[in-house]
Amino acid sequence: MRRNPLLMLTLISVLLHGYVAWRLLPALNSGSLAGSLLGIWLLASCVLVPAPLLVQLSRVPGRGGDALAWAGYLSMGVFSSLIVLTLLRDLTLAVAALWSLARPDAIDWPWLLQNSAWGVLLLVAAISLLGLINARRVARVVEVDLPIAGLAPELQGFSIVQLSDIHVGPTIKRGYIDGIVRRVNRLDADLVAITGDVIDGSVASLREHVAPLAQLQSRYGTYCVTGNHEYYHGVEAWLPEWRRLGMRVLLNENEVIEHRGARLLIGGVTDFGGAHFDPAHASDALAAARTATAVALKILLAHQPRSAPAAADAGFDVQLSGHTHGGQFLPWNFFVTMQQPFVAGLHRVRQLLIYTSRGTGYWGPPLRFFAPSEITRLKLVAAPAS
Repeated sequence: MRRNPLLMLTLISVLLHGYVAWRLLPALNSGSLAGSLLGIWLLASCVLVPAPLLVQLSRVPGRGGDALAWAGYLSMGVFSSLIVLTLLRDLTLAVAALWSLARPDAIDWPWLLQNSAWGVLLLVAAISLLGLINARRVARVVEVDLPIAGLAPELQGFSIVQLSDIHVGPTIKRGYIDGIVRRVNRLDADLVAITGDVIDGSVASLREHVAPLAQLQSRYGTYCVTGNHEYYHGVEAWLPEWRRLGMRVLLNENEVIEHRGARLLIGGVTDFGGAHFDPAHASDALAAARTATAVALKILLAHQPRSAPAAADAGFDVQLSGHTHGGQFLPWNFFVTMQQPFVAGLHRVRQLLIYTSRGTGYWGPPLRFFAPSEITRLKLVAAPAS
C-alpha cells in the first residue's frame, strides 16, 4: 500500500505537538493566560506544520499558497526549537529527580516545573526571533583564501564569488535576490560560481524571481551546477532557463579559462544523487576533469561535500560545495554530519581543498541560528613553502 506523505507528516505533527502540550501546559497552569495562549498556538502549529507539503502537493497558486507556506515553514522552525528544548527540559528534570532521591528536600518541584517551562518558552522566542533576523537579512561577504601549492603566479589573487543554496521559492522572492546580486556586483569577481539548490519551485512560478541572477557581473561569467532541489522541481525545465539568464551550466563537463596567460579549468558535476532522478545525470567527476588542454589548476563545482573523494581521484585541486546550510537551525545542526563529511568551511581530502558554504539563502523555515548565510569571496593564493 502506498503511503500518503501528507497524512504521515500530519500524524507525526499531532504526536509531537501533543507531547509538548503534555509536558508544558500543566506546568504553566493550562487555565492561565500563558497556558491558554500556548495551547492555542500548539493547535495552530499542529495544523500549519504540514501546510508547505500541502501547498506543494496540491499546487496552491499565487499569494495564497505563498502565505500558507510562510506560516507553515515559520511554525515548523519555531516548533523545531520547542521540541528540542522540551526534551532537554525533561532530561534536566530526570537528573533532578535522581538527585532528589539522595536529598528529598533539596528541590522545590513546583518552582522548578513552572520556571523551567517558562525558560523553554523564552528561549524558543529568543532563538526564533534571532533566527528570523539572521535568515532574512542579505548574506554577508565571507573572505576565504585558498592556499595552493605551486600556484601559477598568473593566478595569484584570482577571485571566485560563490553562491549556494539560495532556494528561491515561497519565502524567497525577487527582492531578496536583488540584494544578493547588488552585493556580489560590488566585489569585482573574476568568476561567479553557483553550487546548486537555486530554486524551490517550477519555472512558471519562479521565472520572474530568479531573473535578477542574469545581472550578476564578473570577468569570466557565472557558472552553475545542479543541486538536489533542482531535481525535485523539474530540472529539465530549469536548465534552459538558467542558460537563458546567461549562466553556464556544467553537467559533468568543464570550460577552460585563460587568465593572464595561465589556463584554469572550471568543472562541474551533477548533484551526488542526480542518478536517482535520471540515470543520465549520474555525477561523474572524471568526465568533469577530462580535457586535452594543459591547465595550471582544476576547480570543481559540486553541490554536496561528499563528492570530494571522487573529485580527489579525478585530479581536482579545489572543490566548492554547499548543501549543508551549516546546519541552519536546531536540531539539524547535529544531524548534518551523519550525511556529509564536512558541514562548513575549508577542509582537505588528500591534494584536494574543499570549501563548503553555509548557503546564501535558506531552506524552508526562515530561520538561521549559529549558521549565518554567506556570499563567499574565495581567492587563490600561493601556499607557503613547507
